[in-house]
Amino acid sequence: MQTYEPKPLPFQKDLIGISRRTMEIHHDKLYQGYVTKMNEIGQELGTFARGEKEPAGNQTYSALRALRAGETFATNGVYLHEYYFNGLGGDGRTIPDNALTQALTKTFGTMEQFIKYFSASGMAMRGWVVLAWDVQDQNLRVYGCDAHNQGGVWGCLPVIVLDVYEHAYFLDYGSDRAAYIADYWKNFNWDAANRLFEHINTFRLT
Repeated sequence: MQTYEPKPLPFQKDLIGISRRTMEIHHDKLYQGYVTKMNEIGQELGTFARGEKEPAGNQTYSALRALRAGETFATNGVYLHEYYFNGLGGDGRTIPDNALTQALTKTFGTMEQFIKYFSASGMAMRGWVVLAWDVQDQNLRVYGCDAHNQGGVWGCLPVIVLDVYEHAYFLDYGSDRAAYIADYWKNFNWDAANRLFEHINTFRLT
């Protein structure tokens, strides 16, 4: 397996409410720790894939089963964090008129309703909230995940990802998750999200 390299933060500016210290812990330690484990698991799985180890599987317990379970947890831990970081560093208080916001307005009625619904989902979930482009029905959907490898839907490509694990906000907000989510939108990078949406919106199942 090719070694995966961690991505730097896509912004340098200070965020509203979310401290540099939180971002250092979140990005430089937690996220990069997931990258390390993703690579470690991939190397171990490679020994089975190449026939260097006998890939005997057992659904109660086996080395292969443990690696398979760890693989999706670590890999989603990497990718979801990258989507989350990609959405920060902007001036979210000014919502532009672009392809993404037009699609959100069409789907949810108004931008205010989308943000209200997405934020409420963030209060309801234990780990993540994801706005995704569903390639099956060609529409935007909001999904929630309690863990990295739980709650995702095949064929859905993330556009906006919110981390609601306590490590994302507890240092700055204590238990006030609602205040953290409100500040998330103040820091949101609508231009970056729109570039991603315009890219994946071209994907169609034939």
